[in-house]
Amino acid sequence: MNPKAIKGLQCHQCNWVVPAVPFSYTCPKCGKNLDFMYDYEEIGISWSKSDLAGNKEKSIWRYLPLLPVTRAPEKISLRIGGTPLVDFPEIAEKSKIRSFQIKDDSRNPSGSLKDRASELAIQHARELGQDTIVAASTGNAGSSLAALSAYHGVKSVIFAPASAPPAKLTQIMQYGAQLVAVEANYDTAFDLAFEWATKHQKYCRNTGINSILAEGKKTVAIEIAEENNWQVPDHIFVPVGDGCIISGIFKGFFDLLALGWIDAMPALHAVQAEGSAAIVNSLSRGGEVTALVADTIADSISVNLPRDGDKARRAILESGGLGFKVNDTKILRAQKSLSETTGIFAEPAAAAAYAGFLQASKNGILKAGDHVVVLITGTGLKDTPAAQKLLKQFNPISADLGKIEAVLEGNAG
Repeated sequence: MNPKAIKGLQCHQCNWVVPAVPFSYTCPKCGKNLDFMYDYEEIGISWSKSDLAGNKEKSIWRYLPLLPVTRAPEKISLRIGGTPLVDFPEIAEKSKIRSFQIKDDSRNPSGSLKDRASELAIQHARELGQDTIVAASTGNAGSSLAALSAYHGVKSVIFAPASAPPAKLTQIMQYGAQLVAVEANYDTAFDLAFEWATKHQKYCRNTGINSILAEGKKTVAIEIAEENNWQVPDHIFVPVGDGCIISGIFKGFFDLLALGWIDAMPALHAVQAEGSAAIVNSLSRGGEVTALVADTIADSISVNLPRDGDKARRAILESGGLGFKVNDTKILRAQKSLSETTGIFAEPAAAAAYAGFLQASKNGILKAGDHVVVLITGTGLKDTPAAQKLLKQFNPISADLGKIEAVLEGNAG
């Protein structure tokens, strides 16, 4: 990134502009969240689609001219990004649309899209002279930060609810991060992490208040556009909790529009669990995002007060998107259906996006010529107990071929 291309950070609420250095987490004037601002003309002078086409780097660092750090890390062999965008014509035909694709970000090293944000945050922290990174997480962001901190040789401290799925907490500890398992929900862990980071002057990777994270997550939007030869989809279904992913996707397409690389913004549809739908609720009420008491099996999108809620609302409304609420039963059914149909095992939060797509298809929202992308943000291996709720319990069979055949014939009948 050419430092001249970064114009500063702008508050999405009051439009106040602050410099990129020293770095501000939130607007010093009104306390709301910030967006990075770029000089797109400056970027366009030295970077083009043809430059990108000739770049053999497959990770998010192929987009360095559009990322708010001065250089890529010295080590980038642990590839972040460049995940598969897979066509499923059978689903398209069944849904009576032109094209259906899944962007499978469960293929990232720690198993979730959060690696895009963690990778950029670590490099940003290093450029600010920080070697300890603090984050609050329901599990995915924590395991992501822990994994990439181990790879890049920095220290990470993760505040997470003790009730998070054991697989995610195990990941955090396995990578050597310091886990603070709080006997409280994510929102409390968030506040504690930021308070501790501020007190000890450490870098905070908290989703929602650190604008670097949306910049990392926006790379999934750029990949979707590039992999479709810069023809953007009509609809993208996104699982939403804090709101950072969907606001990051909006930022990615916004940047591409400003560069003149695409000619339209896709409709970004927010899918939330019925028991944690503060952002979607705000759309129907036409007002501010207000807190609720979250209750859903989809832990990764279980949030009382979305910290990036206002930016998520903007992403939905300005893109012409809609909000969808799906209950836990529909999420688990979508998770099972997705696995059986595509071979992709998504965690409940990620499967919520597919459940939202199914709801939109059933309600006649999609048209025959539409191109749809569903974003899968995390692997189901992070929370197998959730998937087991809809699976039949298996009974051990003695190692006798006759008995095995009897059971198989009975199942076949």
